[in-house]
Amino acid sequence: MRVVGEDGEQIGIMPSREAVAMAQERGLDLVEVAPQLEPPVCKFMDYGKYRYEKSKKERLSKKRQISVQLKEMRLRPKTDGHAFNFKLKHIKEFLSQGKKVKVYVHFRGREMVHQEFGKRLLEMIKEQVEGLGDVAQEPKLEGRNLIMILNPLSRKKGDKSAKVEEQKGSKEKV
Repeated sequence: MRVVGEDGEQIGIMPSREAVAMAQERGLDLVEVAPQLEPPVCKFMDYGKYRYEKSKKERLSKKRQISVQLKEMRLRPKTDGHAFNFKLKHIKEFLSQGKKVKVYVHFRGREMVHQEFGKRLLEMIKEQVEGLGDVAQEPKLEGRNLIMILNPLSRKKGDKSAKVEEQKGSKEKV
């Protein structure tokens, strides 16, 4: 087998018993790195330390991943007034928190004949959330549901425009 030292230098080709003896002298493990090669390649390393560092890197990479949650908001074609504004407020809140929102209008019975009511609702939502999010999927009919998906606009932590819009929103409520 071909043996590689702990710092990456080539030691050479030697029998496995001799390589195991050298590893024990150095207080390291002999780990087979590339068994498919001819002759197989083995390396001297502290295997416990190697596994620890590998798990540490995996945790760090998971920490850096950004997971986007998908929130759903269900409407009906006859949703109007206060209920619409209440749901719109929640949609805006979800988008400002950086979450995707799946808005769908559910049709029952003969309401399928008047799909334009549902399209009108989704268009109103699209206009209202213009500064907070954009449309990832245009309104599309799936069975008895008219579905639209909204993505949050990406903002950096130090973005001043986000703070200004938040202040405007709080003034409008008063």
